[in-house]
Amino acid sequence: MYVVMNELHVPKEAKEHLSGRFGKAADNMKKVPGCLEFMFLNNENEDGKQVVFTKWESKADYENWLHSDAFKRAHQEKRESKEKGPATGNELNAYTVLYHSKPTGE
Repeated sequence: MYVVMNELHVPKEAKEHLSGRFGKAADNMKKVPGCLEFMFLNNENEDGKQVVFTKWESKADYENWLHSDAFKRAHQEKRESKEKGPATGNELNAYTVLYHSKPTGE
């Protein structure tokens, strides 16, 4: 299993717009091969941070998505916009899952 977390640095006034964009992305991610989970997280303690959390069957599945038409479509709005995107920066972190446990019944 492979996990990718993209921490976005977002001005307070842009958080609602970005949340709306990722709300649309959540449904699209259900169709991406190998994507096990997609979450868009709002930091409770810091106004300027939101996180895109994705869980994948494998690193290869994540990389396939990065090079897919689905990824290009998901990021098309940002590429086509003449304005700077709502995020002022980001930090991407990827992890290979060594141990994973779920509560009984899930």
